[in-house]
Amino acid sequence: MLQIRPITPSDAEAFLQLRTRLDHETRLMMLEPGERSASVSQVRENIEETLASSNSTILVVDDDGKLTGYISAHGEPYARARHSAYIVIGILQEAAGRGLGTRLFSELLAWAPQAGLHRLELTVMTHNQAGIALYKKMGFEIEGTRRHSLRVDGQYVDEYSMALLL
Repeated sequence: MLQIRPITPSDAEAFLQLRTRLDHETRLMMLEPGERSASVSQVRENIEETLASSNSTILVVDDDGKLTGYISAHGEPYARARHSAYIVIGILQEAAGRGLGTRLFSELLAWAPQAGLHRLELTVMTHNQAGIALYKKMGFEIEGTRRHSLRVDGQYVDEYSMALLL
């Protein structure tokens, strides 16, 4: 049975495997294949820190015990910015096209006001049309372009900065 649920520390190994697989499957995530160096214990510690923060969370797609996607919100720790969180989403190719992105964002958007968040922000490569369409559908707006912000396969890539005010 497919469910979207909050991550738990016991998900550390599966979460590391999911993110490592995403690094290899897509050129749209931040890390290059092989660049992720975290250990399972470091991932578990990161999950525990995230769960201890009142304005941060990680939601996972659990498909009969296998993690196939996630969305994370990392809230700012400082008083002047505690109302803001940075969003990262990743879904395995085998699970794409089933509405999981929309479902992950819907769950996150239901959680965010309870966490005291007013601003959600993310970046997306300007050529990622599917991602941009999803983010716009969920209410995000482009605030600006980060020119040559990444270098992918030897080419400079622009990113949009996008945000949603709740």
